[in-house]
Amino acid sequence: MRTMSGDQVEAAVASCTAALRTAVDRDWEAVDAAGLDWSCRTTALHIAQAVTKYAGQLAARAPHRLPLNLTLPEGTDNAGLLQVIEATGALLAAAVRTAPPGVRAFHPYPFGSADREGFAAMCVTEALLHTHDITRGLGLPYEPPADLAASALAWLFPHVQPGPAPWPTLLWATGRGELPGRAPVTDWNWYNNLVIPTERLVLTGIRPAAADDLRLGGTGGFDWLDGGPYEGTREACSHLMKAYEAGVHRPEFGVFALVRPEDGRAVGGIGFHGAPDDERRVEIGYDLVPGARGNGYATEALRTLTQWALDRDDVDTVIATVERDNLPSQHVVGRAGFTRATVEEERTAQDTYDMDAGLLLYLRR
Repeated sequence: MRTMSGDQVEAAVASCTAALRTAVDRDWEAVDAAGLDWSCRTTALHIAQAVTKYAGQLAARAPHRLPLNLTLPEGTDNAGLLQVIEATGALLAAAVRTAPPGVRAFHPYPFGSADREGFAAMCVTEALLHTHDITRGLGLPYEPPADLAASALAWLFPHVQPGPAPWPTLLWATGRGELPGRAPVTDWNWYNNLVIPTERLVLTGIRPAAADDLRLGGTGGFDWLDGGPYEGTREACSHLMKAYEAGVHRPEFGVFALVRPEDGRAVGGIGFHGAPDDERRVEIGYDLVPGARGNGYATEALRTLTQWALDRDDVDTVIATVERDNLPSQHVVGRAGFTRATVEEERTAQDTYDMDAGLLLYLRR
């Protein structure tokens, strides 16, 4: 699996400082960073400030924005500023390495929090992109290691279709370059994964980096009960990757791992078959590893994720398709509030929308 850890934080910071050290004797304040209203020096300081905030948020497990900022003593030269960037990177790398799996802290976009991999990926992205801005302003060549750009895309840009090479794709996705056949990007944001708590579970959004590993038989970075996941989760991750590779994946309508906070074990998967259609409908599916069945986890997860969807403005109906001889699953959807479609509705759905044959159940707004 393509990892995102303290190692990637250190590598990104090293790439940044190595490139900028070649121009340490230049006047960074007198030159603007390319594409920004900041000077090259202000942009370099911004890297250190952002990484400091990420380290503080994650180390404190802060559920809100900490009043934390970094300033430099008067007279700090460019060499000193680079040392500060290295120090802040080391702090974040340590915070990432010591944070337990699943720990989250506040970050505003887009869902209000980030995990340790998310903070690491944001640091990598900040370091690579702003080093690009500074070096362009100073007229220096710069291209980071391709694996760092690829990791940033896989962990933080799940909505971006992979391109012919990761670094040009990351530049295009953030409005800094062009890709053949793609319109210029004028407004962009990264995506930390969505998590939705239930009474006994946390529905944890699966990123493309993890989905790719899961579809190939790996763990996706999760600690699965009974050596899971079950085959339905792997198949769902295969569909997620097809959507990602086609550039139509919407992360909030992807696949979620069902994680028990009490022990950090993943017990199943749940997710949507895609984004809402023209009639504002989404189809949902789920499974559990055998050892987790009979505890009401599937009902709890289904009820929560369905309600989350129906609370949105772009969803009016959630559909579940259940095999006709799968009585346990029929009981799950019934307890979650779904009602059976009519025979005519089932026939229309299967003929018009190419849905699988089976018992069709609806939950409407």
